[in-house]
Amino acid sequence: MKVFKIVFYLVLVLIFGGCLGEVKPQIKPNEKVFAQEDTYILFALRAEQLRDYKGASELFEKLYEKSTKEEYLYRSLEDSLAYKNNKKVIKKVDEITHGKLDDFTLTRIKIIALVQMQKYIEAKTLALGLVALSKEADDYILLSDIYIKLKKYDTALKYLESAYTRNYNEKILDKMSIILYVNLQRKKDAIAQLETHTRVHGCSKLICMRLIGFYSNENNIDGLLSTYLRLYALNKNEEISKRIIQIYGYKKEYVKLIGFLEDSGSDDNLLLQLYINSKNYKKASPLAYKLYKKSGDVNYLGQSAIFNYESVENKNNKVMQSRVIEKLKEVIKTQENPLYLNYLGYLLIDHKIDVKQGIKYVKRALKIEPNSAFYLDSLAWGYYKLGNCKKAYKIMRKVVKLEGGDDKEVVSHIKKIRKCMNKKVKKRHKKR
Repeated sequence: MKVFKIVFYLVLVLIFGGCLGEVKPQIKPNEKVFAQEDTYILFALRAEQLRDYKGASELFEKLYEKSTKEEYLYRSLEDSLAYKNNKKVIKKVDEITHGKLDDFTLTRIKIIALVQMQKYIEAKTLALGLVALSKEADDYILLSDIYIKLKKYDTALKYLESAYTRNYNEKILDKMSIILYVNLQRKKDAIAQLETHTRVHGCSKLICMRLIGFYSNENNIDGLLSTYLRLYALNKNEEISKRIIQIYGYKKEYVKLIGFLEDSGSDDNLLLQLYINSKNYKKASPLAYKLYKKSGDVNYLGQSAIFNYESVENKNNKVMQSRVIEKLKEVIKTQENPLYLNYLGYLLIDHKIDVKQGIKYVKRALKIEPNSAFYLDSLAWGYYKLGNCKKAYKIMRKVVKLEGGDDKEVVSHIKKIRKCMNKKVKKRHKKR
């Protein structure tokens, strides 16, 4: 690193040395004054990257001397501030301005140097003169910072309020809110000021983020939610949507959460789950199909088919049945999923579309999950539809001992199969 710096500065000495005799041309905007100007800039910027602010300051100072461009002077002084060479900064500014405030940038740089040296009274006097001339928001904020250093919070607030009423600058409002909340402990007033501004001028990113910080500190969940929603309207950011979802979940406001997810489209998977939980199959079916088209995951296609069937009042609708069966067949071509095998089989059985084929599908499901009460129930129902009540009843005796054996539909099937068995028995007795 030391070797690099030595070589670095030797090269610069050679470059500068070779150019001292050059005659300065007339300076024009955005035009190089001398041939090596870009080279110097690159070295200066590299020095800043290496945090060699002293070296960067000297380079920009050389650039200023050779070009008289003010931007190089400002950059040189700013780098001097970065390595706390405040005395040099003040001396340089005074040499150029002779105590006048015509150059606002140089005046600001001098004020910052004075603040860094903790010469707050001198900095305050200079800052008061600056704001009287510039009327700029950043200068009012700079003055308020000095009053905060002097612990004169009310005075700092007074100047900011005066400036804010001129054009309702949000940067000034933000600073006001910090003084109110942190320094004066007037927390409600700080929040009220920000909320009033948002009602009139809208909630910008700066103001919304400040409100979020305050509401978070106050553990005000409703305030947080309201602000995040306003911020999301400005910026459809994934992180913001996650926060909104978390808060709605925490508050258990699932209807409002569904509304947000429908409007924003920020998490269709969660929306689908909420539709399922609320048994809103009419909306769940097209959403699952949308997710299938987007991801290519056939599980969504299977869900879409099932929800389509469950959402229709008339389960005997042939067009609907055909559509659902077609989708389920498409799913099981790709994966041997017992859920979809059983559902397909049960549809074929229950509606007597193809009972024998339905039983085959159910048996495939049972190969994967042989002790599923629901799949065994489907198998028994298939035999019942074929009129083999004895075989159906034998299976159902096993079903009632399994988890899910007390399901409402399963119980209904048992009753019908038992009734069928009783009829068969009575017929046999009559024949005798």
